[in-house]
Amino acid sequence: MIDWFHWANLAGVAVCAISGTLMAYQKRMDGFGVIVLASATAIGGGTLRDMMLDVPVFWIADTDYLYTTLIAAFIPIIWLNVSPRFPFHYLLIADAFGLALFNVVGIEKALANDTGMAVAIAMGTITGVFGGLLRDVICREVPLVLNGELYAMTCIVGGVAYGIALQLGLATQWCGVLALATTVLFRLGAMRWHWQMPVFNREQ
Repeated sequence: MIDWFHWANLAGVAVCAISGTLMAYQKRMDGFGVIVLASATAIGGGTLRDMMLDVPVFWIADTDYLYTTLIAAFIPIIWLNVSPRFPFHYLLIADAFGLALFNVVGIEKALANDTGMAVAIAMGTITGVFGGLLRDVICREVPLVLNGELYAMTCIVGGVAYGIALQLGLATQWCGVLALATTVLFRLGAMRWHWQMPVFNREQ
């Protein structure tokens, strides 16, 4: 359980750090800007989650997450200095997995701190989307979580799947796998078929 939680969190941090670095590249930021954007994207959601749960902030308690952020940020830097082409479409797929990993990590950390399932789903969603929201706000972009294909909603759907599996008596590991798969599939489906949740009539 602890090993799964640790490695899933590290994987999510790495993917989101790469995402932040690529955004910094597109915005022509300097080295400090790269570090700021990569860090905000990678650890922003988990930081807010831990502050809301009133527990030690994960990257302060375990510096492995800071090292992972810095190492992951250098991967696209080296790649783009060698070749101007970067497989951005693969990053979108990786981002879907990062979102799902952070979602499950947030849910399980909340449940480990004796929250209810509704709060755990909220913590999973915050963990998954807040870092990307920070990235987009810093870059003066409309946050992806607020516009376009389903994003935060995929975390909520994954969290509901986790809760249902838990109520059915499945082991925690299988609840996590189910939530992970559900979140990834919904996010990939949203990207492929442009699923949205409009509430306003744009024709008026």
